[in-house]
Amino acid sequence: MPRYPAHERLSTPDSRDAERLLVERAKTDPEAFGALYDRHFGQIYRFVFSRLRDQTAAEDVTSEVFMKALRSIPRYQDTGRPFTAWLYQISVNTINDRYRATRPTVDLDEMYDLAAAGPGLEDTAVQQAEMREIWRSVESLPAQQRTALVLKFQEDLKISDIAAVMGKSDGAVKLLIHRGVTRLRSVLKEDGR
Repeated sequence: MPRYPAHERLSTPDSRDAERLLVERAKTDPEAFGALYDRHFGQIYRFVFSRLRDQTAAEDVTSEVFMKALRSIPRYQDTGRPFTAWLYQISVNTINDRYRATRPTVDLDEMYDLAAAGPGLEDTAVQQAEMREIWRSVESLPAQQRTALVLKFQEDLKISDIAAVMGKSDGAVKLLIHRGVTRLRSVLKEDGR
């Protein structure tokens, strides 16, 4: 199944209109909310997992995100942004609550199985090692920069959607991304990359 950037998944006018109608139905119809859940679960789970790096915690938080969305959907207001931006915003807040309660202890090295690359795939192994180093460096960034970079480069959201998720202006998000990338370059340069 091809993976499309988040902002392109619902890019046609017909699909955006269908999504809006489904959201409006979901305010009073649990089956419609179930359709929204089915449509967006994988995307939200991937984002949550990328932040928590623990399958059980990611499953718990994703469930909590959708429970909060179900309770709050009657108050949801269409602002012209994709419905997923609202779900990402709930996700970011829920993840932040989780971090405040307990810090994750999973080592990032455990998340990457370089041995599975097999013999003869040295280039793939080198690329995976480089990506692991980059994402390890991302983990050391301040929370806001880290969230902005993950939403931009892993979830491929537009700046305006990231701004909506984080409750910031487009300029503030651009600045967070710029500072995060600058800091990453500095850290990677110090490490000899």
